[in-house]
Amino acid sequence: MLPDLGTPDAGIGSFFSPWRAFMTTCPEHINQPHLRRIQPLPVKNEQQQAIALRDPLMLREQTMLVPAQVMVALQQCNGQRTLDEIATTVKQEPAVVQQLIEKLDEFGLVWGPTFETLEQAKRTELLSKGAYPPRATESLRQNEGEGRALIQSWLEQEEDPEVEITPRGLYAPHMDYGQTWPIFAGCWQALRTMAPPDRVIVLSTNHYGIGDGVVCTRLGFETPLGRCEADTTLLDPLLEAVGYQSLVDELDHIASTGIEMQLPWVQACWGNVPIVGILVPDPAQQLLEDDEERIGRTEFIAALRNTLDTVGGRTFIIGSGDLSHVGPQFGEPRPVDEQRCLDVEQQDRELLGHIVGCDLEAFTSAMQWNKNPTRWSCAGTFAAMLELLEPSSVELIDYRQQVDEQNTSLVSYCGLLMA
Repeated sequence: MLPDLGTPDAGIGSFFSPWRAFMTTCPEHINQPHLRRIQPLPVKNEQQQAIALRDPLMLREQTMLVPAQVMVALQQCNGQRTLDEIATTVKQEPAVVQQLIEKLDEFGLVWGPTFETLEQAKRTELLSKGAYPPRATESLRQNEGEGRALIQSWLEQEEDPEVEITPRGLYAPHMDYGQTWPIFAGCWQALRTMAPPDRVIVLSTNHYGIGDGVVCTRLGFETPLGRCEADTTLLDPLLEAVGYQSLVDELDHIASTGIEMQLPWVQACWGNVPIVGILVPDPAQQLLEDDEERIGRTEFIAALRNTLDTVGGRTFIIGSGDLSHVGPQFGEPRPVDEQRCLDVEQQDRELLGHIVGCDLEAFTSAMQWNKNPTRWSCAGTFAAMLELLEPSSVELIDYRQQVDEQNTSLVSYCGLLMA
């Protein structure tokens, strides 16, 4: 729900005029504000343009709505500038800027005690429920039977790829089923007749969360097809081995729906198999120095392999994510044309070649060397899968690109199986 906070085309001063007050002494997190990672979304408020400041962690039910002009002030809220310095930059009275920051703080959008209180309340709420609620899979919501029937119909429309390997891992897209269901169906044709495993580990990207290391969760996941409980048989010894720092940013799983996107296919083909959901950082991302509340990918995967050997049983690995993200929507100057599509596909297939070749070192080296120019969002997921499975064979099932009607964005995605 979006609260009516003012007239979107007004300046910052008139936007906050109902709250004008004399500048008062304020706490440090207000006087030197540091904005959390948010998703600014263009919306219309009474037929006028505004910006919705979506909180990826959804700590409050409402979303703060601001005029587009306020974004100039928000860009200054990096924890390095005081209210006076921000006010000077945006040419506003300090009291007006203070009221903006106080409103952001009310919504938990700046680091500080309010955020910590809201974070703890959300954590308590989720722990009491035992699972994350459905978000990205709501299109299957009509009822469980229809959701399963829809997935079965998609499976029937795709041919069996007739792979010559026994898959132990699957990589599939993170995007909406409307575009990606043929990829899912093509891959699951090769998996649907397999006996259900004892557990499924789903690896995904931490798109909008807080943690800069591996992030686990003790919670299960709900979809319109039911609940997949967390596999405590694996999680309990794993967390003992790696330490509970991997749970510090457990709420990051709210901000990432990549794990949830995979589960209806698991449920439709194998039932409500126990799940272990893990968010993996990008290989190029550096962990905070001397931060004992973080664990890196390589260290974590080594511990996960050892724990899997100890607990035994059959484990299936799923990776979730998309490949390139290019075009004006992602900060590039030119629209997406036919040549750009060809260039992106060439680069994608070169990187996928290292994965199909089961060469982790070549893949991560290529990513570091070319600095990921087309913004692959799944590099950490692929690296984790190659480390965990050490595959002898990888088969690319399909590769596709999705370009929007305005040619402002191209997102590429694929499906592959690992043995």
